[in-house]
Amino acid sequence: MPSPSPLAPEHIPVLPPIAGIVLASANCGIRYKGRRDLMVALLDPGTTIAGVFTKSKTRGAPVDWCRAGLKRGKARAIVVNSGNSNTFTGRAGVEVVKRTAAAMAKLAKCAPGEVFISSTGVIGEPPPADKIVDALPATAKSARADAAAWRNAAEAILTTDTFPKLATRTASIDGVTVTLNGFCKGSGMIAPDMATMLAYLFTDATIPAKVLQDMLSASNERSFNSITVDGDTSTSDTVLLCATGKAKHKRVARANDPRLKDFRRALDGMMIDLAQQIIRDGEGAQKFVTIRVIGAVSAKAARNVGLAIGNSPLVKTALAAGDANWGRIVMAVGKSGERVERDTLAIAVGGVRIADQGGPVPGYDEAPVAEHMTGREIEIDVDLGLGRGKATVWTCDLTHGYIDINGGYRS
Repeated sequence: MPSPSPLAPEHIPVLPPIAGIVLASANCGIRYKGRRDLMVALLDPGTTIAGVFTKSKTRGAPVDWCRAGLKRGKARAIVVNSGNSNTFTGRAGVEVVKRTAAAMAKLAKCAPGEVFISSTGVIGEPPPADKIVDALPATAKSARADAAAWRNAAEAILTTDTFPKLATRTASIDGVTVTLNGFCKGSGMIAPDMATMLAYLFTDATIPAKVLQDMLSASNERSFNSITVDGDTSTSDTVLLCATGKAKHKRVARANDPRLKDFRRALDGMMIDLAQQIIRDGEGAQKFVTIRVIGAVSAKAARNVGLAIGNSPLVKTALAAGDANWGRIVMAVGKSGERVERDTLAIAVGGVRIADQGGPVPGYDEAPVAEHMTGREIEIDVDLGLGRGKATVWTCDLTHGYIDINGGYRS
């Protein structure tokens, strides 16, 4: 694994055990040498599951398999390989998924449809099914619930990432403390549309699949669907949320149950934490950028304006250079496709108002903005002045390091 990003967290979180789940990882030689490339999670009977996936029209076979599996609402195992995305691999790729699910189902003593599969890495090369299937028995047998197992599982799904991404939270339901753990991967090809992005979230709460799905979909909009590294949507994006039902609280039957307020808070916090870690590990990134948009006609419009700024190569290269060229932000807002009025638009960088009412602020002093642009943490605020819609988007700068990583990705 390369040296950690300069934006990486100082400490990798230590995740506690969650009743009803054990994890394991292994190196089965799919692409990488000397590092884990296979992750297995085993879930107790009764575990419910929800998921969101890429909308890419060239999605991988594992995504189709998982979508079909969600109809059951139950999960007993998750198998993930890195190094190969099993995308655009034709019938061979479908067979790899079926063989993997059948082999894991036999070990977990469940139906193949209760096994969820993900793959990440190079597109267009079928993964070596024999290596994965042959490694499953020993890997599953070694599964544990401790902090090392969580850390190793997070490392096994990485590709160009420079650090494992983990987060944990607690919440209260009916006075009973429940735990939420999650880990994800992603560094490049990040512009979720539901990034190469995979995320796996787990809780011991007792929540049915439909309620889980409603909460996951809502939290996903505020987290993974609010980040961008390079504007490219992955063929493999997958976020799965599993609830083992081991916590001893009364069953929750509907998503709007007020008893879930604290759980929603914890889920939002954990998913935003993980999403931000992906941006902090953006390929070649040197700066973490927060874009806040208010005054839009809707929350969706605000997010689209924020993503237009975050996806602009001109904005991102200016950020990399520390160039306070705010005209590029104006350009990005204007091309967003959302309703924008030139004469109500206001822009601030680092808390300094730059533009307002269709032009630069009188007496604008660029010096404090230029100083802010040299830092690691950049803040951009946009007020469209049209309504009450608001959203926050996170992105990073675009450096030559991005070219270096992707120019040699397959070598």
